[in-house]
Amino acid sequence: MTAGRRRAAVLGHPIGHSRSPALHRSAYEALGEDIEYGAFDLVPEQLGDFVRSIRGEVGWCGLSVTMPLKAALVPSMDRLEGNAALLGVLNTVTFERGSGALRLVGHNTDVVGIVEAFRHAGVARAVAPVVVGAGNTALAAVAAIAELGAASARFLVRDPRRAGEASALAERLGLAVALEAIEGGADALASADVVVSTLPPRAADGLAAELASRPADDGETGVLLDVAYDPWPSRLGEAWEARGGRTLHGLEMLVYQAVEQIVLFTGREDARRLDVIDVMCNSVGLPQRAR
Repeated sequence: MTAGRRRAAVLGHPIGHSRSPALHRSAYEALGEDIEYGAFDLVPEQLGDFVRSIRGEVGWCGLSVTMPLKAALVPSMDRLEGNAALLGVLNTVTFERGSGALRLVGHNTDVVGIVEAFRHAGVARAVAPVVVGAGNTALAAVAAIAELGAASARFLVRDPRRAGEASALAERLGLAVALEAIEGGADALASADVVVSTLPPRAADGLAAELASRPADDGETGVLLDVAYDPWPSRLGEAWEARGGRTLHGLEMLVYQAVEQIVLFTGREDARRLDVIDVMCNSVGLPQRAR
């Protein structure tokens, strides 16, 4: 990356498949912001050295953070803001400079990404939501469905013993919690109006097969957001749409969480303009937003 130039980057492992560089670079060009955006392939054990190095460098305006670093980077922060403090998980880092000191501030824009993906799909309220999985992204999903007015959180999980953080967060937010095994979870999906699948690529294929073999209902089918966007369409998304439901591409969430990162990195509230979002959608092959 170029010394002296404003810069930002995405951190994670593996990182070669990340769409964040395309999203950010297209937005900065549309906004006329001269920010160089790169990528660093890092595992948790490398974070200490990386954070020490950037604390001594100038020009940084932000970091995007993906798996497996969303929780691992938290101890390196000087402060957590908003949803990052609530969830204990971040996906964004900003830099504050004052009185000669540099402070790293953690944020979580995944929650906004999920909420905005559903709202742009016409979902005003989550009445009977289901969250598939219970990892770091599931924490953001819980906060998102709470923001969409949910009174309950029904989880489909592979190992209930590892769902403690997600279920505890739901309870703190006042949601009634139900934990169920992902095997045999097709009935739960069929009765949901809002579903967020937070599992890695192909990890929900068994659930998709169950859903595909289940007799179709006469009732209305809701909206599914599958955050695993590669490969696409996912088998779960195909099974959902075959029943008449609507599937949101995982890149939808990625676009909207990136928009909020760009606002944080640049201070430009106009990064939320539809024409900027359209440019970002074009950069990753998504349809433009409806006017």
